[in-house]
Amino acid sequence: MKVILKKDMDKLGHYGDQVKVADGYARNFLIPKGLAVTATLGNMRQFEAEKDAFMRKAAVKKEKADKLSAELEGVTLSFSRKAGEDEKLFGSVTSHDIEEALKAKGFEVEKKDILLAEPIKALGSFTVAVKLHSRVTANLKIEVAKEE
Repeated sequence: MKVILKKDMDKLGHYGDQVKVADGYARNFLIPKGLAVTATLGNMRQFEAEKDAFMRKAAVKKEKADKLSAELEGVTLSFSRKAGEDEKLFGSVTSHDIEEALKAKGFEVEKKDILLAEPIKALGSFTVAVKLHSRVTANLKIEVAKEE
């Protein structure tokens, strides 16, 4: 089934792309969640009419994400946690901890946008990616030190 995407989706396409997907995926997931519409002649015409306004909004969002990315590149977050003698933490630094530290510094980033595969469970310096836009990713420096 051919559909027109109404949102950017990783591994599938960007807004306005016409993609061919399995019928069940379109009927049961994409269309009910408002992520796509069927690629009929009427929907294509309506999409073309709305495309310019959407593209202007998307450009503004990307510009804001680029600006925020530049600001976040210089940010270093420091955490102190209790650790054992082998420098393993009694606990961890999670994406929630990073989100809270960013909020304390005045940055509005959602937890789901912090690309942390698994919680940090060791002392040292780490780099964590933050997805600000479908095409913009910033890298944060995280330092975990032993709590005195």
